[in-house]
Formats: sequence, C-alpha cells, structure tokens
Amino acid sequence: MFTGIVECMGTVAEYATHDTSLSGGNGVSLTIKDASSILGDCHLGDSIAVNGTCLTVTEFDTDTFKVGISQETLKRTNLGALREGSKVNLERAISGDVRFGGHMVQGHVDTIAQIVDQSRESNSTIYTFKLRDEEFINYIVHKGFICIDGTSLTVINVDYELKTFQIMMVAYTQSKVIMPLKSKGDWVNIEVDVTGKLIAKQVELIINNQLSNDQVQTPLKAYIDRVIESKMKNL
Repeated sequence: MFTGIVECMGTVAEYATHDTSLSGGNGVSLTIKDASSILGDCHLGDSIAVNGTCLTVTEFDTDTFKVGISQETLKRTNLGALREGSKVNLERAISGDVRFGGHMVQGHVDTIAQIVDQSRESNSTIYTFKLRDEEFINYIVHKGFICIDGTSLTVINVDYELKTFQIMMVAYTQSKVIMPLKSKGDWVNIEVDVTGKLIAKQVELIINNQLSNDQVQTPLKAYIDRVIESKMKNL
C-alpha cells in the first residue's frame, strides 16, 4: 500500500527485455539508480512503486535496485516505454509511523491516459488527460482522488462525454515529480480511487441479484431501493 507522495525521482539504468540473471527471472527487468534515499531500509522482496506501479525488489545495493515486470503490467502501464536515462517516480510501501499525506494507493495501475492539453495558471500547471480505456472515467469524480504516475492528485474537472479529466499541479509538486518532464501526447499511468470501484461492484451485484439473502440486507441495498423507488414514481 502506498500514499501517492513521491519520495524521490530515480533514473533508469537498464531496461532488459530478456534478463537471464538469477534476479531477472528470464523476463523483462528494470534497474533503477539514484535511489539511495529510499534504499537504506530495503530488503529483497520489498515493494516499491515505480511510476505508481507496485513492483518487487529482486536485487539492490546502496544506490540501485532491480525489479521484474510481468506481461500483464506491460499491457496495463507505460513502463514498456521506459529507456535508459528515463526518470521515474519512486515510493516505498507505507509504514505504520508516517503521515498519510496522499490517499490509499494500491500500486495496481488501471489504465493509461494521454496528455491532451496543458496550460499555466499563475505558478501552477493544469493538465488535461484522455483515458485509453474510457470506462474508467466512471470512477473519476470532481474533487476526488486520482493517482497519476504514482502521484496523489485532486481532480478539478471531469468531462464524461469527451472522457477527459483535469488536475492542477502546484509549483512545489512540479519540482518533486516527473510530470513536468512530459509533453502533450505522452502517456501516464492511472489508478482510480479503489473506493469507487468497490462501491460500483457492490451496486452491480445487488442490481443483478448476485448476492445471497444475508448479504443483500445492507445500507447500500436500502439506499439503492430508495433511489429506484423514487425514480419509478417519477416515470
């Protein structure tokens, strides 16, 4: 579990498409350097979010670490576009003694989005994104949380017809993350707020009568019944 508060920016030292080393597992691996600030308490098997993607540490030293990348992760994220020298956002899994400054981030990227516009407002930048997988727009709400390349941000506008949304990034945040290095047309990783997905799934199960009787008698079911009853009266 992560918070979306980026701890440092690392640099891709190597992107191997077929890593035959013991720590590579005969698959795609990523070695990241300039990460000494987050490796002091690192252990093999630890989770580190790389551009918001939860990955497992398979090798590390004082400044670099290696992670493997599955084919599923490559399909879901923008990690396949990384090359030697690329900058990445890094965050360790949350510990129990830190402030929860962002929001609940799983590190399970849902889809990617393209930067379609960016504009300045004083010392802040407004970014407009269009989702590759448009169905995820249903889980994005005005003033809600969203995780973009591992950064916890607040949505300032959603256009459900165009399937676009906007965030504003203040100057301080711009200096700590990789977003300002990106341009119009570039892709970013998106993780929507998991709370919305969980609620939507429960509503779907209730409406489709896929829950057992003892599971159905919930406050959510009562609320759905009231909404349906109200709508039916207005027909």
